[in-house]
Amino acid sequence: MPFRSVLEPIFYLLFFSTIHTQIMTFFSIMHSAATVRRSMASICSSLSIKSGVSLWCPRSPSLDSHHSSVVTSRSFHQRRNYVVSASSSFANDNREFVIVGGGNAAGYAARTFVEHGMADGKLCIVSKEAYAPYERPALTKGYLFPLDKKPARLPGFHTCVGSGGERQTSDWYKEKGIEMIYEDPVTAIDAEKRTLTTNSGKLLKFGSLIIATGCTASRFPEKIGGNLRGVHYIRDVADADSLVSSLAKAQKVVVVGGGYIGMEVAAAAVGWNLDTTVIFPETHLLPRLFTPSLAQKYEELYQENGVKFIKGASIKSLEAGPDGNVTGVKLENGSTIEADLVVIGIGAKPAVSPFDKAVSLNTTVGGIEVDGLFRSSLPGIFAVGDVAAFPLKMYNKISRVEHVDHARRSAQHCVKALLTAQTHTYDYLPYFYSRVFEYEGSSRKVWWQFFGDNVGEAIQIGNFDPKIATFWLDSGKLKGVLLESGSPEEFQLLPKLAKSQPSIDKVKLQSAASVEEALEIASASM
Repeated sequence: MPFRSVLEPIFYLLFFSTIHTQIMTFFSIMHSAATVRRSMASICSSLSIKSGVSLWCPRSPSLDSHHSSVVTSRSFHQRRNYVVSASSSFANDNREFVIVGGGNAAGYAARTFVEHGMADGKLCIVSKEAYAPYERPALTKGYLFPLDKKPARLPGFHTCVGSGGERQTSDWYKEKGIEMIYEDPVTAIDAEKRTLTTNSGKLLKFGSLIIATGCTASRFPEKIGGNLRGVHYIRDVADADSLVSSLAKAQKVVVVGGGYIGMEVAAAAVGWNLDTTVIFPETHLLPRLFTPSLAQKYEELYQENGVKFIKGASIKSLEAGPDGNVTGVKLENGSTIEADLVVIGIGAKPAVSPFDKAVSLNTTVGGIEVDGLFRSSLPGIFAVGDVAAFPLKMYNKISRVEHVDHARRSAQHCVKALLTAQTHTYDYLPYFYSRVFEYEGSSRKVWWQFFGDNVGEAIQIGNFDPKIATFWLDSGKLKGVLLESGSPEEFQLLPKLAKSQPSIDKVKLQSAASVEEALEIASASM
């Protein structure tokens, strides 16, 4: 048999075997396309750190034009071109992605990393707190319930139970391969070397950084008694524990501030059967949102529960006894309100330190300036939640929102943009709510929700028995809506109304005989 005849069958066998292998490999790759897409961010970050290569990621023209229309003073993402030097000190691969902060945003960001298969062995969370991320709103609501009225306690409200998700305890983070660094806040950043330094001296190198540090409570100066024993601020579990301990021993409570914190703490103090006074400089409760007539309804409810209000008042100092404990609140008019417990709820400040020297800040609304994908002025560094000053797309303005809903959504949007090909900008609908008097034995539970913008003329419907609604109309269009004690279906209608901004017949709305009828009129206008 000729030599060629012997080799030909072998040649064809090898040839078709190779073709078969390539075809199977092709289908395997196609099947894994989604996984490959999710992995691109990891590959880029890993290459940039370990190989010292330059990565250029072009942005779409639509994104550039959108961003320039919102922030005209400076465009800080004209290109995504940066070099990270290779470093043998980067021994921990968990720090490919680092989140700084241990609140709501961190917990929801972590869940999104897990959902995209990019957490295990890649993600590190650095927190000043002793606990895994939790749903912070509970601290001024269920956490302050009297001890015999089933107060909320960890691990009951770890993220992401607030939105119906899984409870992410410390064990959850271990199981997902997420490195957690507790009680060790970041004190310094070297943006050029892409390193963070913690309070204990740890040096953490990162590929991408998400700043989710939230806010810190505004405090009274020490010289007017802001640090006296018995004076409380509330931002974390340690603060709440200290306040609960004081509530158990107190007799006379003064709450300074008529906003969310003041209203919720005062309602909790009622549950403890304490003499409670709320002092604030404005003319009515929650002036940033409530109309005077709406505020009056809530003030009357609080007064029925024994709460006293001192409006339009300025505080001169907090007084102390010989033992150094607070004894009263001295007003500018010379009068003094007795108190053995004072809670200060006068707002919060974005926690920008130590990043304020590295990234651009917004001088109008405060916080770290970001674009619609939560990218800061430095490539690979992002900011989400309360600390982020972002473009509020539907109202065409830069805003900073201190609310759990925004913390959750901004974190999820940021991580998806970081890990996937998602390029659409964040389109947030402002949302606020409060729930008070919800402990066992309360004669009246309060739960309101607001969506949109409280601009224009306010139309109030209902008698607060228990429902009441306020609609804000501007140039004939619905801009915002607030509803107290709505049904699940009614609450679900609110964001649809605020988002669509329908034109509404004002006279017809004003003539509505009930909240239900008013909502039907608004719904029919969509």
